[in-house]
Amino acid sequence: MAKTVAYFYDPDVGNFHYGAGHPMKPHRLALTHSLVLHYGLYKKMIVFKPYQASQHDMCRFHSEDYIDFLQRVSPTNMQGFTKSLNAFNVGDDCPVFPGLFEFCSRYTGASLQGATQLNNKICDIAINWAGGLHHAKKFEASGFCYVNDIVIGILELLKYHPRVLYIDIDIHHGDGVQEAFYLTDRVMTVSFHKYGNYFFPGTGDMYEVGAESGRYYCLNVPLRDGIDDQSYKHLFQPVINQVVDFYQPTCIVLQCGADSLGCDRLGCFNLSIRGHGPEGRRKRRPGITVENLLCLDNAVWKEFSEEWTSELRPGRPKGECVEYVKSFNIPLLVLGGGGYTVRNVARCWTYETSLLVEEAISEELPYSEYFEYFAPDFTLHPDVSTRIENQNSRQYLDQIRQTIFENLKMLNHAPSVQIHDVPADLLTYDRTDEADAEERGPEENYSRPEAPNEFYDGDHDNDKESDVEFKTDWACRVPRNFFFPLSWVGGKGVTPLPLVWLLSGQLPTPGEALETTSGS
Repeated sequence: MAKTVAYFYDPDVGNFHYGAGHPMKPHRLALTHSLVLHYGLYKKMIVFKPYQASQHDMCRFHSEDYIDFLQRVSPTNMQGFTKSLNAFNVGDDCPVFPGLFEFCSRYTGASLQGATQLNNKICDIAINWAGGLHHAKKFEASGFCYVNDIVIGILELLKYHPRVLYIDIDIHHGDGVQEAFYLTDRVMTVSFHKYGNYFFPGTGDMYEVGAESGRYYCLNVPLRDGIDDQSYKHLFQPVINQVVDFYQPTCIVLQCGADSLGCDRLGCFNLSIRGHGPEGRRKRRPGITVENLLCLDNAVWKEFSEEWTSELRPGRPKGECVEYVKSFNIPLLVLGGGGYTVRNVARCWTYETSLLVEEAISEELPYSEYFEYFAPDFTLHPDVSTRIENQNSRQYLDQIRQTIFENLKMLNHAPSVQIHDVPADLLTYDRTDEADAEERGPEENYSRPEAPNEFYDGDHDNDKESDVEFKTDWACRVPRNFFFPLSWVGGKGVTPLPLVWLLSGQLPTPGEALETTSGS
């Protein structure tokens, strides 16, 4: 049965500009939306101009002082906030730019509204490509991220859902989300990312497994440079399948950072757009469990891996990570994230939108106002392979696999939650307020940005109206005040997160209408 898909896009969200030479380009959202419209995918979805999150909404996770600072600071008055700029890590990587708080409000509101719609069963899948800013911390900005819309969305989902699974396929570790839920079993975080050589943010070792009630509910898959589709798929599907079987989530949040693609300006992976997480239908070899997966010899493991990934071969362009996660038929919130070669980000997220609405689209891109951005091939799936050597040996991947499955054996199957009244939704609205997509037409879903320089950097990554060179060290920066994960829960020099947001008993609890007993 076809799923109901809600799509959130604010026509102004692509008009914001981090500044000359900065790799983060909100304008990529305008390119993505343009392709979604010109492919006609909007006809398969309920399209919403999203709610704008308030200061109160953001303070469900972030500190009031930090959000108040974001609301008040601007390029014209920032000289009066010298202490705050340093305290909240706002400056170079996370600059002050015109409309900063409004930008945060728009992308956060869309994720929050998507979570609310999933809670109320208005849709089965909610898409917000503007969201997924997974580095932001409770008290500070980090990694181009100011407000962590993912954490705020998950907190809303926890009002109705006993267990939420968070999956992150951005090349950078989802440290902000992991930190927020490090002590609880209500949220399980799974992150596939580059790790080592001081790569930002410096966290995400596979031995970071959570603490207290959240021990073993944090799972990291640290990868090395140059991983390709074939290597990536050997890990993704078996890991996610076992996590879902053990944890039995009632909702999934999928962060689809596109900087894990080959040729990304800040990336070092070698994934294709089709292989942005492996495709394939969910299936299990009879008799294979977590316990005996650890004992498979190489020949049997090879056969098992080929079973899982056989559909990724040429001529079977059906899948990706999004397709696989979608196949579990669990309510799904899909978010964007990183991605710094904007033309490939737009291609990737458009393709993944087509998978979510189950609509085949042409390899040749439709003509649009941004058509020239996709030169010289003008195709949906260009060659994004690089000359980066795949440093992920089979031995290394097998070691990761073994460690992960050993940790999964330690899980308490489907932790239960006591019955409570459902807390009030942050958002209330009537679905009938939205016009039908066919009646509305694409012109009402889209507003052409009018920025002088289009907020897009050219092939040499210079702003069109400036000579500011692109900074090549963005991807390798480790945040100042960096500490290892155990310091998050009380280490010297780091303000610990209030336990009210972390301990499972204090998180929003689902209502009695939902499953509240442990799974088998």
